[in-house]
Amino acid sequence: MAFLKTRKGFFMSKIILILSLVLFNCGIGFADTRIPRYISLAPSTTEILFALGLDDQIVGVSTFCNYPLKAKDKPKVGNFSQPNMEKIISLAPDVVFCTGLEQSPVIRQLRELKVKVCVSDPANMQELFVSIREIGSLTGKIKEAESLISGMKQEIEKVQAKVKPVTLEKRPTVFVEYWFNPLMSAGKGSFIDELVTLAGGVNIAGDMSKPYSYFSPELVIKRNPQVIILAYMVNSQDLLSLSQRLGWSDISAVKNNRVYNDINSDLLLRPSPRIVQGLKLLHDKFYPENE
Repeated sequence: MAFLKTRKGFFMSKIILILSLVLFNCGIGFADTRIPRYISLAPSTTEILFALGLDDQIVGVSTFCNYPLKAKDKPKVGNFSQPNMEKIISLAPDVVFCTGLEQSPVIRQLRELKVKVCVSDPANMQELFVSIREIGSLTGKIKEAESLISGMKQEIEKVQAKVKPVTLEKRPTVFVEYWFNPLMSAGKGSFIDELVTLAGGVNIAGDMSKPYSYFSPELVIKRNPQVIILAYMVNSQDLLSLSQRLGWSDISAVKNNRVYNDINSDLLLRPSPRIVQGLKLLHDKFYPENE
């Protein structure tokens, strides 16, 4: 009897072993302990991934991903628009995070290679919150995503509380120079237009039909903004040359030394959690007397 029990136990062990091997070969395990691997090709999604606490799961970033500092230590997989596909494949990512527009060909190529891609290309604050939730859901960081969004909304509400008592007539008119040659600004549908409004300013280019487009220097003179924000980093000599543009010396912002070039452009142009920092800095420029 004892012998039969022993043989029965032996056969059961063999059956369990065979089933385990079959399940393993079919890609089914009793417990998947593999840590997901992510690559980010956009500075904005890199910031979101780090903000969600996914530092150790980020195995590659683009050469343009410069924040946080830890991003600079991650393996580089090429630049924003021409990443190294062989390098990406060799890193075996579970998901590659991209943005839209210029990266469209890259996204198409990745999908042709059967690589899972998540595209984050928000056009406004609400869409940014949706993107953060989507990335949080995809990476198993739903609670962290909601916490991040909640914190961002609280900071926005603080600025809004300061702006609310100011009537529209008393809000400063603002020109945001997106680029200087040719002169470009941010209009309706852009993040910058939304930030200027939330910060308590009136964007003089807010009636442009495109989010980013050429803007007439003569129209800047005509609309006479009280504040000018240069959404790119320039040196003091370049800042001085602005007042030497034909007719610009009479603009209110120039006459009253309210031309600012000291806001990191990433805080205004990059749809990441840090955009609320850009919002607060804009408010400080619009209402320096309140600081």
